[in-house]
Amino acid sequence: MLARSLFIAAIAAAPIFAQAKTSAAPGPTSQLKKAWENARANIMDAAVEVPESVYAFRPTPDVRAFGELIAHIAGAQDSFCAAALGEKPPAEDAVERVTKAKAALVEALRKSNDHCVRAYSQSDADAAKLVNASDGDGPRFSTLILNTTHDSEHYGNIVTYMRMNKMVPPSSKPRK
Repeated sequence: MLARSLFIAAIAAAPIFAQAKTSAAPGPTSQLKKAWENARANIMDAAVEVPESVYAFRPTPDVRAFGELIAHIAGAQDSFCAAALGEKPPAEDAVERVTKAKAALVEALRKSNDHCVRAYSQSDADAAKLVNASDGDGPRFSTLILNTTHDSEHYGNIVTYMRMNKMVPPSSKPRK
């Protein structure tokens, strides 16, 4: 499934990479970085804003608690962005297995964000290099697409968790 997604993303991105070589417009990697930065800012703001007491909030017994969701995002980002840099990815659940307190989770999220800044800052040529995923090869750029999508999907969860706790999510507030 991941290999097929990576293949489809690579095919879809190919014309963008070709255009980037002949145009003065920003390349696809820098454009994707902007989308990720928006999701990153919303997730980080929420992680900082939500009180520690809400980190244990779980809307239903069969879903992650808010803190577990932040840990999952941090761990998954580290894994995706390491792969996008051609590095050996850490276990996706590494943060979630060991980090529970708000301060430690916020710090883990900051560190994964810093790792991803490097991944999203690579050149379009580097982002086009193949990376070996568990279910097949694909361009690093596709891994960055997966990370951006994953973060955005989970920000949707965060919005719901915050609304259920009578909080206004970051994306519903004016940016400073």
